Amino acid sequence: MLGVGEVSIDDNFFELGGHSLLAVSLVERLRERGLAVPVRSLFVTPTVAGLAAGLGTADNGVSVVVPPNGIVEGVEVITPEMVPLAGLSQEEIERVVARVPGGVANVADIYPLAPLQEGILFHHLMGASSGEDAYVLPMALGFDSRARLDGFVAVLQKVVDRHDILRTAVLWEGLREPVQVVARHVQIPVREITLEHDGDVVDGLLAACGSVMDITAAPLVQVTTAGVPGSQRWVALLQVHHLIQDHTAVDVLFAEVQAFLEGREAELPVPLPFRNFVAQARLGIPVTEHEAFFGRLLGDVSEPTAPFGITDVRGDGTAVTEARRPLGGDTAAAVREVARRLGVSTATVLHVMFARVVASASGREDVVFGTVLFGRMQAGAGADRVPGLFINTLPVRLDTSGSGVLDAVRSMQADLA
Repeated sequence: MLGVGEVSIDDNFFELGGHSLLAVSLVERLRERGLAVPVRSLFVTPTVAGLAAGLGTADNGVSVVVPPNGIVEGVEVITPEMVPLAGLSQEEIERVVARVPGGVANVADIYPLAPLQEGILFHHLMGASSGEDAYVLPMALGFDSRARLDGFVAVLQKVVDRHDILRTAVLWEGLREPVQVVARHVQIPVREITLEHDGDVVDGLLAACGSVMDITAAPLVQVTTAGVPGSQRWVALLQVHHLIQDHTAVDVLFAEVQAFLEGREAELPVPLPFRNFVAQARLGIPVTEHEAFFGRLLGDVSEPTAPFGITDVRGDGTAVTEARRPLGGDTAAAVREVARRLGVSTATVLHVMFARVVASASGREDVVFGTVLFGRMQAGAGADRVPGLFINTLPVRLDTSGSGVLDAVRSMQADLA
């Protein structure tokens, strides 16, 4: 996997150039061979010998048993037993079905939200009154002809047809907890607008579309198109809600679009349901264990880590200005070299570096900050090729007044694992 000539049983995965994305592929290849390795093992004991010590077969209880979807095509009534992940009463199910165009015949599955989806729904509801949603993600695509644009929309529909998460809506009113409902058949809404001759086409599309999406209606994907005045070119604004998409999901979506455009759709793998990840997230570790972990991590925190004393960060984030300064090539190479020498991921070293920045900016030695973590590493078989939202933002804590850099790196490595 690492492309090196030789690997001994005591060689360190990260020292040889491994990183988090390669870790996903490694865990997936092991699964394909009937072997299950907890992702934590790869970060704590990242050697062949260390992995072998924690190795088990795929049925050794490491993976969660996902209860099957009981909604088969042709059913006339959906009962609670058919949707074991959702935990809904018959009355609640009927309330859900009534909201789906086509009724029972068009309901393919019902299951709850994954953890970060719950957080994004919270922010969606907070911003609904102001008419802003920070999580409607726009992508502008250019085409040299209307035929090319129409061809893209046609194959995008085929990709949506393949994946349950791309045919999903989120419902919550009158329910004990929010659920996502997968429709069997949905049509991507496509709207064409006419723009004036002056002004940027993309800016015009963004202004016309806004950032509001009805998340109770599938699909959470919509396309707005406009011709470029005075030319044969067209621009499409593809908007996808973050509830169903992360960065890897964008890559998966466009790779499948490309396969269809090139006539290689027969090579695409069988699509896997997002419900498998939801089951892993909700059934894998008891809530009490999560609470105990974060209780130990944060229980004695008495005040926020507020850089420059700024604590008023309410709102949807649209008023925030970002400044970016990339690391120089020499510094980036040095960070990678330190990570290899210590046998940890580059991300671990960067987290320690960022903790020092936050400590300096806030005037505190014991700091807490958020980090976006990659959930595909423990999301089950095929997680590297399933569209959907597999990330989560979680708190990290580090006391930068500790005994030294090496201790800080080890502590950070253990917490991230």
